[in-house]
Amino acid sequence: MTATFPTAPTPPTPPPADSATPTDSGWDGGWYRAAQALASPNCGPRPEGAQIDLVVLHSISLPPGEYGTGAVQQLFTNQLDWDAHPYYQGIRGLQVSAHFFITREGRIWQFVDCDQRAWHAGASCWRGRDNCNDDSIGIELEGLEGLSFESAQYAALAQLCADLAAHYPIRHVAGHEHIAPGRKLDPGPGFDWPRLRGALSGAALDWPPGT
Repeated sequence: MTATFPTAPTPPTPPPADSATPTDSGWDGGWYRAAQALASPNCGPRPEGAQIDLVVLHSISLPPGEYGTGAVQQLFTNQLDWDAHPYYQGIRGLQVSAHFFITREGRIWQFVDCDQRAWHAGASCWRGRDNCNDDSIGIELEGLEGLSFESAQYAALAQLCADLAAHYPIRHVAGHEHIAPGRKLDPGPGFDWPRLRGALSGAALDWPPGT
């Protein structure tokens, strides 16, 4: 990735699971109770009146093809040691985030309050609207574009998408490759779109053509 972003102030610490009165049983405001919270500074307010109606799926692993290193969490919190691997020289200084990251074991991490704008999509367009960061939820799957994903990830992703659709006006699901064609390729041909669609068949969602 080559995009850069301005530095944002450190966000407030996510609320503990037993604090405040959640909007519903699975949420504390925009924080998902089933996820491990780790706040990223790479976020900001959404535009006034933004409708959070899109889920964007990504894939990521750091270094590419290596899993469980903790480097994704470090990247999203601006803690990555750029000298720890030669690949990191190509992304040195990058400041990005997603709302969620799902590990190969199906563990869900959350970095940004879903009511806030995470920096995951970059230059993008979907359902006739540009700047998909403004009104989307970004979900990263631990993996490498072109390779397959684990059953535990699909299960966690389906549950997360269902809970998002119950909490926000989600109507669309797309991959990074769909909202930024020619620039991005993830989650890639190894992602089983029919499997996810089948798991969410009870939700009224629009899917990318051909998936």
